[in-house]
Amino acid sequence: MAVTDEAIEKIKDMIVSGALRPGDRLPKESELAAELGLSRNSLREAVRALSLIRILDVRQGDGTYVTSLDPQLLLEAMSFVVDFHRDDTVLEFLAVRRILEPAATAMAASRISEQQLDALSAQLDALGAAPSVEELVACDLEFHRGIVQSSGNSVLCSLLDGLSGPTTRARIWRGLTQEDAVARTLREHRAILAALRDRDAEAARSWATVHIASVEQWLRSSL
Repeated sequence: MAVTDEAIEKIKDMIVSGALRPGDRLPKESELAAELGLSRNSLREAVRALSLIRILDVRQGDGTYVTSLDPQLLLEAMSFVVDFHRDDTVLEFLAVRRILEPAATAMAASRISEQQLDALSAQLDALGAAPSVEELVACDLEFHRGIVQSSGNSVLCSLLDGLSGPTTRARIWRGLTQEDAVARTLREHRAILAALRDRDAEAARSWATVHIASVEQWLRSSL
């Protein structure tokens, strides 16, 4: 194991064990290096690496702190990498989304409030029967985000939020080139919403799967 990797593992172990908790300030560099049996250079590199993935927060003139370790914060690093995807990986993002999002939609069936359902319904009503493709895709992102947030699982929500971006261009492309894509998307949104109102988790799961799989199937045939 490289020296820097060893230093990262030792700091990680301190956080996992509870020796360092969210919001805690790390001991002085010289003290922590001695405690962990590390050189100050390797410790410094480890801190730099952990700050890049939002585990640590280096505050100039103040010290280094463990972040809140909130899932949304930690998954920002994944979102950064995802933004550099190649076009040929869009299908892979859609495949992962097809696995995760129906599960989140099913979870939301028992948790989503009537007020949230009304808000989603009003969002679809405001969109109208013949929105532009750009308007539809923007609504699509917010529609699914609202449902996933109601699943009650912040990690799942953060993961899916990071996976949505790379598929946006594919969704717009489909809307512009596939006949009936806009009307079909609207029908599927209404079906998902109806299943959620019925508190039918399996129907919600099925419609979410159909909805995402239709984009995936279209893109696969187009490529």
